[in-house]
Amino acid sequence: MASAAPLRDLLAHVLEFAASAAHCDSCLIYVVEGDELILRASQNAHPDIVDRLKLKIGQGITGWVAEHKQPVAITQNAYNDQRFRFVNELPEDRFEAFLSVPILSRGRVVGAINLQSRIPHTYSEHEIKTVSSIGLLVGAHIEMARLETANSQLARQLETRKLVERAKGILQNDLRISEQEAYVRLQRQSQENRMPLGAIANAVIVSQALRTKSLIAERSGPSASKSQ
Repeated sequence: MASAAPLRDLLAHVLEFAASAAHCDSCLIYVVEGDELILRASQNAHPDIVDRLKLKIGQGITGWVAEHKQPVAITQNAYNDQRFRFVNELPEDRFEAFLSVPILSRGRVVGAINLQSRIPHTYSEHEIKTVSSIGLLVGAHIEMARLETANSQLARQLETRKLVERAKGILQNDLRISEQEAYVRLQRQSQENRMPLGAIANAVIVSQALRTKSLIAERSGPSASKSQ
């Protein structure tokens, strides 16, 4: 697990390990970011809500586990627990049994692992301890992977910003328009072509570089011929 540095790869390993450690029909992993828990991985495919579903610390059973740093095991009718928060997009919220354990790093909560069963199931002390141990073992690695992912995203954002600034300058100069108008044009092209803003900006920069190269070639052509 430690060798899987990218967060998504690491969480995939944790999913597999946790799901094999105790009875379940579903395994979900939430990661703490700020004061929220964000669903970052799911054993069952949930493309519409992974990376989008958010819970406040203390909200729902998962939020309670994160706030108190203690596991919760419910044998049946988990949805009737007073701490439960129903999410329409999650079929698992209609499952019977529920086990949630905190993911800890140096005593600080960094996430939660949830196991759910369609039918009633009494989670044994061994299952609870095993999944809790996973939460302890991978906590530091998940925190490091999350920070690496966040840093990579920030670096990409900064690079995109640089490209957009250069592209805006080119459009301002070529079309004699304001900075705001240049930005609006880039945004419009991004939306119409369904391409990232950075890709559109890069295309403008490359196009300008090719035009410059072509002009240099045209200007140097006649002089080169005369010199011959």
